[in-house]
Amino acid sequence: MRAFGQQLWSCRCEWGPGAVTALAPADVIVVVDVFSFTTCVDVAASRGGAILPYAFDDPSAADFAQTQNAELAGRRRVARYSLSASSYLDVQPGFRCVLPSPNGARVALAAAGSGSIVFAGSLRNAGAVAAAAARSGGSVNVIPAGERWADGSLRPSLEDWLGAGAILSRLPGSRSPEADAAVRLFERFRDTLPETLRQCASGRELEERGQLDDIALAVDLDASACAPRFDGAAFVAR
Repeated sequence: MRAFGQQLWSCRCEWGPGAVTALAPADVIVVVDVFSFTTCVDVAASRGGAILPYAFDDPSAADFAQTQNAELAGRRRVARYSLSASSYLDVQPGFRCVLPSPNGARVALAAAGSGSIVFAGSLRNAGAVAAAAARSGGSVNVIPAGERWADGSLRPSLEDWLGAGAILSRLPGSRSPEADAAVRLFERFRDTLPETLRQCASGRELEERGQLDDIALAVDLDASACAPRFDGAAFVAR
């Protein structure tokens, strides 16, 4: 429905996989999954690696990884590579990894099918991704992936809303009310991002798992100059 398209503005924002088709077509789509998919992408891509998104964490992922000559990410604290961003700190150029994710990867693959240029955005690379998006087209759909409740329904998450706002705040052009709300939220918490995100629900979840390093990586605003772009198979540094 046109009511949900935000087509009157060049910078738009809406949640989850459904936003890919609900929003009006755009030159660029930026996927945001701060805890953890797009932060993992940034850490790996900035070191010369490639992250292949996969929507399902099931046996088909292993078959896909084999056909792509890539590592397969597994469970946090068990597998060498996982949705833990710190697991990619030591990757070398040429590294390839299939990263299953029901949130960020699912949105990224839906976005890839739209024909838009697709970037992986996070707090770490907000400025770099905004600059790359602005160079790539005049309209940008920023899609925070969100998390999942136990029943599988979408849980809008503070960290992804802040990540979307950080990117939208650097984009030129008009903003939809939804995009402007994300920017205002980011501006409200910009100076307290580490404390705020440690205390939000997703941050507390990571802290309970002992993943303090991942929180530190995710909240490090503009620490990275990498703008990972989907090349048809993987997110890679431009």
